[in-house]
Amino acid sequence: MSEDETTQNTRRRLIFRSDHRGTKEMDLLLGSFAKKYVPEMSEQELAQFDEILKENDPNLYNWITGKEPEPDNVKSPLFDKLKKHKYA
Repeated sequence: MSEDETTQNTRRRLIFRSDHRGTKEMDLLLGSFAKKYVPEMSEQELAQFDEILKENDPNLYNWITGKEPEPDNVKSPLFDKLKKHKYA
């Protein structure tokens, strides 16, 4: 398998995981973000997004909506982009 195929598989996996979180709110929020931005993310951003997706939904929701400040291990320009993302 070429590196390109591996990256494409990573992109597909991240989009799928974003769209199937378990709560409708997070499916909509993360799914729409992933569909819009994952296809153009760098390898580093893909790795960061993968780490973000490992966090649990209640924490992510609170950080994204600003109800709680996100921890240092999540802070990044990519997470800032996620917080600014508007889904419709």
